[in-house]
Amino acid sequence: MEATDPVFPIAIAAELAGMHPQTLRQYDRLELVVPQRTSGLSRRYSMRDVMQLREIARLGTEGVSLEGIKRILQLENQVAALADRVRELEHVLADELLSRPGNRVFAGGGTGEVVSLRAGTRAKRNTQLVVWRPRDHD
Repeated sequence: MEATDPVFPIAIAAELAGMHPQTLRQYDRLELVVPQRTSGLSRRYSMRDVMQLREIARLGTEGVSLEGIKRILQLENQVAALADRVRELEHVLADELLSRPGNRVFAGGGTGEVVSLRAGTRAKRNTQLVVWRPRDHD
């Protein structure tokens, strides 16, 4: 079961959140927490919805207005969506790199920098000869 699976009817969600079912209906109308609906239009809350309801209660006790809470939840949801997208893109990139090995080659430069090379090319080597002789100590 995922945290976003809509499994709880309103009475159970209200009990888990420590609220009255009517409060959940009001939050739904205000679009603070919008549960999914069954084919019969009954509300179904996910565990994530219940956690948001608890967060609303906490913010309310700290004096944050419902409009402020709504904005905070919107931003948190946006951050969560962006984090999901980043994870998705990381998986796509990892799959791409695994399916096309050898297409990106890197070498170390003479001063320690990373140099990107085309596949099939070699790094240029420094071919200078340096001779070191110890000084005569008198």
